[in-house]
Amino acid sequence: MENVTNKVVLSGFAGGDAEVKALSGNQKLARVNLAVNERYKSATGEEVRKTQWFTLTFWNAKADFAEAHIKKGTPLQIEGRLQSGTYDAKDGSKRYTTDIVVTEVNIRETDVAN
Repeated sequence: MENVTNKVVLSGFAGGDAEVKALSGNQKLARVNLAVNERYKSATGEEVRKTQWFTLTFWNAKADFAEAHIKKGTPLQIEGRLQSGTYDAKDGSKRYTTDIVVTEVNIRETDVAN
C-alpha cells in the first residue's frame, strides 16, 4: 500500500474568530472551528439539515492569514490533512482529538441558495 493519501476538502463557515498563539521557535498556531451544513431527505421524504463541526489548524504564514481574515461567519473552502492526537484532561481521563491541518485556504463567495 504505497500510494496512501491523507487529504480533506471542506467548504463551510467559521464558527468564531481565529484563536492565535505564539509558540517557541518563532512559530505561530491558529485554530478555527468550521461548520459544514448538510442537507438530505429522510426515508419519509422530509428535508433534514445537519451541521458538523471540524477543528482547523493553521501554522505560521497560514496562521497570520487566519488571524487577519477569518472572523465568525467567514465562508471558507479548505484543503488539508487529518491529524489525530491525545491529551490528558484535568480529570485524568485521556481525550482524543482529530484536527485538520490546513494546507490551502480560500475565502469563498457565499451561495444565494444557502
